[in-house]
Parts: sequence; structure tokens; C-alpha cells
Amino acid sequence: MEFKTYMCLICGWVYDEEAGLPDEGIAPGTKWEDVPVNWTCPECGARKEDFEMMAF
Repeated sequence: MEFKTYMCLICGWVYDEEAGLPDEGIAPGTKWEDVPVNWTCPECGARKEDFEMMAF
């Protein structure tokens, strides 16, 4: 399985699908599309639509 990373365009915080966000109840391996729609950036409070997939 290929994991992707998504960066907040507001503050630069990165969500890594492989790592998830266990402290917020998002298990490792959680795909971006499976992150709740009302989730917000833990650093700045930006919404999911303010994130962009990072290309490698």
C-alpha cells in the first residue's frame, strides 16, 4: 500500500497517512479521504480543504 502526505497550506503542518494521528483518534494507515470531514489542522485549525497532497 502506498501512503501519501498532505501539507497544510496555511501553516505547513504535514499529515502522513502511514503515521496517522493517534493522539486525535486517527489510526496509523488512515487514508486522507477517511479522515473525518470536520477534522482540523492540529497546529492552526485549518480545514481539510486547506491541505494539498505533497508530490515526491
